[in-house]
Amino acid sequence: MSDTAVAFLGAIAAATVVMALVQVGATVYAARLARRVETLAGRLERDLQPAMDRITVVSDQAAKAATLAATQMERVDRTLTLLGDRAEVAAARMQRALGRPAREGVALAAAVRATVAALRELRRRRRGGGAREDDEDPLFIG
Repeated sequence: MSDTAVAFLGAIAAATVVMALVQVGATVYAARLARRVETLAGRLERDLQPAMDRITVVSDQAAKAATLAATQMERVDRTLTLLGDRAEVAAARMQRALGRPAREGVALAAAVRATVAALRELRRRRRGGGAREDDEDPLFIG
């Protein structure tokens, strides 16, 4: 083998050693980085756990409040429905109670009007000397 071949073999060996050292360094750096990320994740989990617990408690309380509000709204709805039904019944009873006397009053007023009109007609006939028909309107000026 010549000196050039030995020099090339030495260069190849040196390059292989350098590549191996770079790979070992990258592996060590990746392992350190993985440990730091793991530590950071653990710390983050510990720091966020109380907040997550509080969020869970708040969401549970909000769910209970929503359930209570829905129950109260159902009660209000039932009460208003019952009140509306009772108001309708009361209005119907009042209409029946006041309707009959009102109809009777209207009928009585019509009877009084008819009686007065009949008496006026009878009186007019007595004054006029019988049933006489006038073709002309007494208020007409012509």
